[in-house]
Amino acid sequence: MSSLRRRWAPRPAAVALRARRGAAAFGTMAVVLAIAPLTPGTNQPGSGPVLRGSTVPTLMVPAGAGSAGKGAARKASGFRQIVLPDLAVIEPHGLSAARVAALRKVRGASDVLAVDGAAISFRGRQVNVIGVNAGRFRSWTPLATASNQRLWAALAAGDFVSSGKARHVLRLHRGTRYELAGASPLTLPYGGASALGIAGVDLVVSNRASATLGLIHNVAALINAPGVAMPALKREVRAIVGRGGKVISLRQPRLPVEAATSGHKPGTYLELFRESAALYCPGMSWTVLAAIGQIESGFGANTGPSSAGALGPMQFLPSTWREWGISAFGEPGPPNVMDPYDAVPSAARYLCAAGAGTQAGLSRAIFAYNHANWYVAEVLALARQYARLYG
Repeated sequence: MSSLRRRWAPRPAAVALRARRGAAAFGTMAVVLAIAPLTPGTNQPGSGPVLRGSTVPTLMVPAGAGSAGKGAARKASGFRQIVLPDLAVIEPHGLSAARVAALRKVRGASDVLAVDGAAISFRGRQVNVIGVNAGRFRSWTPLATASNQRLWAALAAGDFVSSGKARHVLRLHRGTRYELAGASPLTLPYGGASALGIAGVDLVVSNRASATLGLIHNVAALINAPGVAMPALKREVRAIVGRGGKVISLRQPRLPVEAATSGHKPGTYLELFRESAALYCPGMSWTVLAAIGQIESGFGANTGPSSAGALGPMQFLPSTWREWGISAFGEPGPPNVMDPYDAVPSAARYLCAAGAGTQAGLSRAIFAYNHANWYVAEVLALARQYARLYG
């Protein structure tokens, strides 16, 4: 977005207050996949556990491309939607087509994404690989990854891509061809790296490569069911997958910010969003800040720098931060873009200056934060989810 001309937001006062959204923080698609290696020449895993799953306690969103102060670079991505998962199902021997179909019929389920997966040999190491439909999987990845047009074009063209950690550990170079040793060896070009939103996954291939590599078909499924209470959702899903499957909640009940050590300071992100809106943008619902904080960084799980140089839990460009960053809630020293107690109030102040303090100006202010109409729709829809869940 373009930097706004400086305008002071009024303070203080009280807070007022579709798409396929999950109720959890983004990146709660954080399932750890620990997949047993394939037996050469088969699509069956060798001895030992096939797949284990657990919820990662942190919220994962990549630092691929921040928003605040960036704007137009996202316009060209062509990307139009983020889907936030509420539940993961892991079935070591693969979900049958009938079970995937049944999951799609779960009450309140808006979308279900099944992925293939297994552990294979790569350059002398065991790595975890998933096979996906690139066009569909893109919507389920963190915002900055989903906006990386070059990455998705490469995956759709038949390249493989990786997490950032795997690129470093495996010393991968874009454009170089590597052999992936699954049930049958397959040589593919490397298309690049980004945060995948799934902890423990090293490489991603298109589903066209899944069969050749012998990946376990539909080894896991992600479910988006934003309006369903988690206990009821789990019960219905468990009844479908049976004892062999693991069902994992991906919703995060608390939004973690360290509790105050002295003076009055919000103890959770939820409180931080509420109080920042009340102090720095009266008239704007705190849920707007929550939606932006979730989409941009997973509430500080990935703070950058992005490819554009954006930093912090609210992803400010340095130039925008210099103009709009403030110290708040008694934090010592100059404004710190990495400190949520400074970054969230600064985002509220910036949004208010762009018009977020009124309903008429809210969409325009969100557009100023990131120049994309689909982004505005995402933020508003997710904010409505927060309003329903937290009131």
